[in-house]
Order: sequence, then structure tokens, then C-alpha cells
Amino acid sequence: MRELGYDIAHLLDGTILLLSFTLLYQRRLTAVINIYAIQALVLAAAAAWQGYIHHDHQLYLTAGMALVFKAGIVPYAMHRIIVQFGIHRTIGIALGIGPTMIAGASLVALSVMLVLPSTTGSDASTREGLALALSTVLLGLLMMITRRNAVTQVMGFLSLENGLILAAVGVTRMPLLVELSVAFSIMVAFIIFGIFFFRIRERFDSLDIRTIETFRGERR
Repeated sequence: MRELGYDIAHLLDGTILLLSFTLLYQRRLTAVINIYAIQALVLAAAAAWQGYIHHDHQLYLTAGMALVFKAGIVPYAMHRIIVQFGIHRTIGIALGIGPTMIAGASLVALSVMLVLPSTTGSDASTREGLALALSTVLLGLLMMITRRNAVTQVMGFLSLENGLILAAVGVTRMPLLVELSVAFSIMVAFIIFGIFFFRIRERFDSLDIRTIETFRGERR
């Protein structure tokens, strides 16, 4: 039963990583937001499962917050933003899909190379879970770098943050205070991003960062 529990935990962690690759592959804003919502839903399931196998009821609260805020409120608000601002639905990319996927696979290999040798004293499930979580963080960072639209960059940031929560849930069993701090930081960040979107849209009539670069004289 113990081995089955860890197998399911790794399956959920691996699904989150796979969805990070799916985010990198997408070219439309609505698809990015929907896949992020699915990733957050799987994160909630992963937190709940960790709470079940470790008998840690605080992790159920983590799962509930991920389900409500990250899988519900955030995607709904992002859909409202792109409709309200009339944002173009095709994503501008700074790097092609093929090279981006190759870079993503390289980052996963780098995560394994960094984590596994440095955690030799930990059990296998912890080492593998941390490697998957770090891979998710790096793929979120890659998405922020390779996308030109401000909305998709924010989604990359939120996906990166999913990786941080995955690491905390699967490795450190973060206490309730940390869980509440993470939820509060998500809410504050989302408010700031909303103001940020509004100001960019009001000033430049676009959320494509190439428009800002042109305005500053960085592009011709």
C-alpha cells in the first residue's frame, strides 16, 4: 500500500510537469489559461494525496486553496481580462516551439543532475519529487522568457509558483503558516498584475511587449 501511495504521488507530480510542457507548446491564450487551470487542479489533487498518505490534515487546506484560488478564481479572472481588454488570442513567441521544447527537456535533465546527487541522504520518493518540482519551476521560468505577451508571462510565473508549492508539499510538508503566506502572496501578486495589465493597456493599447520596446526605441 505504501508503494502504491508513492506511485500515485509520482504520477500526479509527473502530470504537473507534463502540463508545463503543454503550456510551452500552446499558441493561444485561452488554451494556456485552461491548461494552467488543469495543472492547478492536479496540484490540488497532489497536495490532497500527500495529506492522505502522510496523515497531514494541513495539506488538505493547501489542496483546497489550490482548488479554489489557482484552479478556479485565477483562470476565471484571466479569461475576463483577455475579454475585457480585447487581447489578441495568438501568443507572440521569442523562440520557436521546437527549440523551446528542446530547451525545456534540457532543463529537466539539468534538474535531475542537480537534485539527485545533492539529495543522496533522502529517500527515493523525496529525491524524485524534488527533481520534478524543480523542473516545473524552470519550465515556468522558460515560459516567462520565451513569450512576448504579458498575460502569458504571468501564466508562466504562476506555473513556476505551482512548482514551488509542489516542492513544499512533497518534500518539506510546509506548515499552515507557510500555506497561508503562499495564498496571500498569490492574491497580492494577482492584484498587482491586474493593475499592471490595466496600465500597459491604457498607455500602449496592447499587452504585447514588442509594442513597449518599439515605444522605447529598442526595436525598429
